[in-house]
Amino acid sequence: MITGIAHTALLVREYEEAKRFYCDILGFIVVEDTQLPTGKRWVRLRAPGGNGSEILLSRAVNEKQQASLGNQTGGRVLFFLHTNDFDSDYKLFRARGVEFTEGPWDADYGRVAVLQDLYGNRIDLIQPKVST
Repeated sequence: MITGIAHTALLVREYEEAKRFYCDILGFIVVEDTQLPTGKRWVRLRAPGGNGSEILLSRAVNEKQQASLGNQTGGRVLFFLHTNDFDSDYKLFRARGVEFTEGPWDADYGRVAVLQDLYGNRIDLIQPKVST
């Protein structure tokens, strides 16, 4: 029986620039950064709250992968990041230079805004509505 999704691969140009964005700007934590014998690295990032699957940074190594940087989902949202303090995170990310392309707005499911990572991948920042 499948019990969950452990990792989601994210194509990146270089490991260090991706770590700077996801860790220094968005606040993710490096869980593992291991050099493999193949020359690749196993770089796992976790959201600071520790919930959900981890991001596995995967360096693009050929033309097809490099052409997919920033567009792994064909223009759809790649990640849905949940927060328990939308206003603070939105303000902090903007102060750190994060580009928001849509929102914020209130939806049936919560408060949301769309940001872009350093490659142009779309990411939703969401504070889910609390069930009453």
